[in-house]
Amino acid sequence: MKFLLRLLVTGILVVLLANLLPGVSTDSYWTAIIVALILGILNLIVRPVLVILTLPVTILTLGLFLLVINAFIILMTDGLIDGFSVDGFWWALLFSICLSILQSMLDALVEK
Repeated sequence: MKFLLRLLVTGILVVLLANLLPGVSTDSYWTAIIVALILGILNLIVRPVLVILTLPVTILTLGLFLLVINAFIILMTDGLIDGFSVDGFWWALLFSICLSILQSMLDALVEK
C-alpha cells in the first residue's frame, strides 16, 4: 500500500515539475505515473551499478557526482517513455534535484 501511495505522489510531483520547468514535459498524469514507476525500477537496478562503477569519482567530488547519475537516470527514462520529454542534461539535473527535494519534504511530512 505504501508503494502505491508513493508511486501516486511521485506521479503528481512529475506532473507538477513538468508544468513548472519549461525543459520537461509529460503528456498526461498516467504518463507521469509510468515515469514514476520506471524511475523506481531504474533506481533499484541501474543506480547501484552506476554508483559502484563511478565510486572513485563520487568520492573525489564528495558525493556530488551522484547528481550526475540521477540526471542520467532521468535521461534514460526520457528515452524509454514516449510521452515524457527532457530537453537535455541540465534540465534532467534540475528536474532530478527538484524531484528529490520535494520527495524528501513529503516524506518528512508523512513521518510526523
